[in-house]
Amino acid sequence: MTDGTTDREADDGLPRWRDPAWRAEILSWAFDRLAIEGLRPTGQPEQVKARPWSTVFRLPTAAGPTWLKANAAGSRYEASLVSALARWVPDQVVPPVAVEPAEGWLLMRDGGPTLQSVLASSGRGGDLAAWERLLVEHAQLQRIVETHVPELLSLGVPDNRPHVLPALREDLLSGHSALRLGQDGGPSNEEHEALRKMGRALAGACAALDALGVPDSIEHDDLHDNNVFAPKRPGQPMRVFDWGDAVVGQPFMVLHVLLGTVAEVAQLADGAPQLLRLRDAYLDAWTDVASLDDLKEGARLANRAVGVVRAASWRRALCEATLAGRARWEDRIVGWLGQEPAYVLERAL
Repeated sequence: MTDGTTDREADDGLPRWRDPAWRAEILSWAFDRLAIEGLRPTGQPEQVKARPWSTVFRLPTAAGPTWLKANAAGSRYEASLVSALARWVPDQVVPPVAVEPAEGWLLMRDGGPTLQSVLASSGRGGDLAAWERLLVEHAQLQRIVETHVPELLSLGVPDNRPHVLPALREDLLSGHSALRLGQDGGPSNEEHEALRKMGRALAGACAALDALGVPDSIEHDDLHDNNVFAPKRPGQPMRVFDWGDAVVGQPFMVLHVLLGTVAEVAQLADGAPQLLRLRDAYLDAWTDVASLDDLKEGARLANRAVGVVRAASWRRALCEATLAGRARWEDRIVGWLGQEPAYVLERAL
């Protein structure tokens, strides 16, 4: 079958995403797997997204759309990770139709509307009950998966546990090419040195996180309402997808993006008690490990260290990027390193 390209920013992706031979190979693989599952194609595939880190095709079938995702090298582990999560927490992810771990290919059924679309269409973007439910369910997922850390690491999920982060930060700051040091849009030598100085407190924060005793687990690292499928029926859990940024790390770091999204969508002011209640509802899952006060301090420490994790995620995302792709996205690496130790959510955490 032929395929179309509908992503207007396809030139931001990798050259192979547009290569006819590569497309023929991945689509042949996908259609073979659909046939095995009895899913009959009903239309032409569409390449709906192409970025330096992944590309996505929509494949219409008689049973509804299916989605084919290919990852670049930096997030190739996502296919194996989603397959493993489907075994460990099957109700909280969409089990894949098929995966090709060596290539990072992932074939999925449609998960339905996202939480973002459901809340927006009903005018309930600031529905804190829905956000609290997501936080509580995700904490439960992390508690289950914490027993599988060795398996996660064996699958190639990046190791971003607290004790790794100080050295990882130094490594990120040593990557002069990725930082565009001294180039247009990059930091000056003085700014680079200032970034180094900002990280001096990181080792202490990471040691305190380890001393807290909260087990490391999966950390999605980009959890927001457009990466979550709404429940199909009342009583069913939400299902999280797009695990390409996930790492093994301190679980509380997931609060950074998620609570930031809540603050924006619900238009909550700095220090809003609603954010604090959501944080506490999430942390309650670990009250068998430490007191709530200690867990709150752990959340603050995790927020101080999360910039390293986010910067490393962007470096992985761009590991195969073209010059155009790097020029567009590389400033995120310096941006995240420069936003620690205090970022917008310091007010809430």
